Amino acid sequence: MEINGKTRTCGLLGNPVEHTQSPVIHNTLAQEMGINMTYVPFFVDNGQLETAVKGAFGLNLLGMNVTVPYKKDVIAYLDDIDGLAKKIGAVNTLVRTDNGYKGYNTDITGLLRAMKSDGVSIKDEEIIILGAGGVGRAVTYMCAANGAHRIYLLNRDDVKAEAVAAEVNRELRTESVTPMALSDYKKILTGLENRYVVIQCTSVGLAPDTDKVVIADSDFYHYIKYGYDLIYAPWETKFMKLVRANGGLAYNGLKMLLYQGIDAFELWNDCKVSDKDADKVYDKLCGKLRAESKGGD
Repeated sequence: MEINGKTRTCGLLGNPVEHTQSPVIHNTLAQEMGINMTYVPFFVDNGQLETAVKGAFGLNLLGMNVTVPYKKDVIAYLDDIDGLAKKIGAVNTLVRTDNGYKGYNTDITGLLRAMKSDGVSIKDEEIIILGAGGVGRAVTYMCAANGAHRIYLLNRDDVKAEAVAAEVNRELRTESVTPMALSDYKKILTGLENRYVVIQCTSVGLAPDTDKVVIADSDFYHYIKYGYDLIYAPWETKFMKLVRANGGLAYNGLKMLLYQGIDAFELWNDCKVSDKDADKVYDKLCGKLRAESKGGD
């Protein structure tokens, strides 16, 4: 697509941003849908986030994504924040308004869309969430808000798990979230096997440390019906391999990346992305990541 004086710009604020796949999503969608928009990553050095957000608005950028380590810090520089993002306490998408940017969290709506596309439901399920960091907190909220029967939030620091569980239970007026120390995981390995939906929300297993996993005990994986690792590089993590080796279905985080991007693209352009265009982008992402995993370009 030709870039001209009417081209709108969107981008990514983060540190680092060199390995992002988001330009593939947004530039492919813009081309397929005939929207005059381009998307580029912007490296934001420590201490420069406020300047970056104000600069983006001053340069008339249509919208921005926000990645680590700025998903919480960026809230201080927004004109408004969506209700879901406020409850989660993290923002990954900025949408231009008259006076500044409004913040949204499309990570969680993206994960929900990804799971639905794979035929995986949360309602009435028993969920295990590994990790109580920013992603784990958001995923816990998403599961509780969408009718999970019971959520076990496992974290190395059980005090942090207790704090997140208390926040989510209080916010949603539920008692569905149970915090646990990661070392106590055997306490929930009871009853039927293949009973849990497990969502891996830590960075353990991320390239280059692909031989690592949060829980190495093979017995744990007998109890997993569906396993989601929110990492997508490598293509198949050790967590996913263990899930599959023990009879469960395993998925990586690529569809979450896809759908969080689609949700952001729809917000920026007030449009609806078709399933056909979503599939084209997903196929392109798959090809790129598989080539990279084999040492290709």
